[in-house]
Amino acid sequence: MEIDVVLPCLNEAGALPWVLSRMPSGYRAIVADNGSTDGSAVIAAAHGAHVVHVPQRGFGAACHAGLLAASSDIVCVMDADASFDPGDLPAVADPVAAGGADLMLGRRSVRGKGAWPLHARIGNRVLAAELRRRVGVPVRDLGPMRAARREALLGLGLEDRRFGYPLEMVVRAAEAGWRIAETDIPYYPREGKSKVTGTLGGTMRTVKDMRRVLASITAPAPGAAPASGPAPAPLAAQASS
Repeated sequence: MEIDVVLPCLNEAGALPWVLSRMPSGYRAIVADNGSTDGSAVIAAAHGAHVVHVPQRGFGAACHAGLLAASSDIVCVMDADASFDPGDLPAVADPVAAGGADLMLGRRSVRGKGAWPLHARIGNRVLAAELRRRVGVPVRDLGPMRAARREALLGLGLEDRRFGYPLEMVVRAAEAGWRIAETDIPYYPREGKSKVTGTLGGTMRTVKDMRRVLASITAPAPGAAPASGPAPAPLAAQASS
C-alpha cells in the first residue's frame, strides 16, 4: 500500500535532498511548492518527488493543495525542512492503517540544541492545554508530522490557508469525534531559518491565524469547561516551517 506524504515547501533547497533521500519504501513524496525562489521545485523533481505548484501563498494553501493532489487512502504530512526524518513516518501512519487512530500526531522529541526554541515550546504547551480544555483533545503537542485517511480529511472542510491550517485540522477532527493520538518522533534542528519562530512577522501572523481558529470552536468537549472570554494568544508553536 503506497502512502502519499505531503511536504509543504517554501525555499527548502538545502533540506530537500536529505529529506527526499530518506523517504521509506512505499511512501511517495508530494512537494507542494509555495512559490520557492531557490530552485526547490527543480531539486524536488530531480529527487523523484511529485511537485505541485501552489500559487496561493500560505502554509495551509500548500498543505491542502498537496492533499488534493494525493491519491492514497492514507496521507501523511510533514515539514520539508529536515527537522523530521522521513524514516519515522511509519510511526504515525501504521496506527491509522491498523484502525487504532483516525488522526495520528508525531509528538516532538527534541534532539539537538536549537531544534525547538523555548518560546515555541511554551506556546505549544499553552495551545495544547487550551485544546484539551475546549475540545478534549488528549495530546501534548500539535506535531507537524501527522497521518490520517485522505477522504476523511477532505470531509472536515478545512478552510484556513495560512498557519492556522494544522490547528484547524485537529480542532475539526475533535469536533467530528475522531480518535486522536500521538507518539514520540525525534525532532532535529531544521535546515535554514524558520518562517515562523525565526521572524517576528511570521510569529505574529501565526498567532493571529491560531486565534482565529480557536475562536471558531463551536462544540465543547464532553465534560470540558465552557470557554469564557476571548481566546488566548498562543505563541507560534505548531507550523514550524
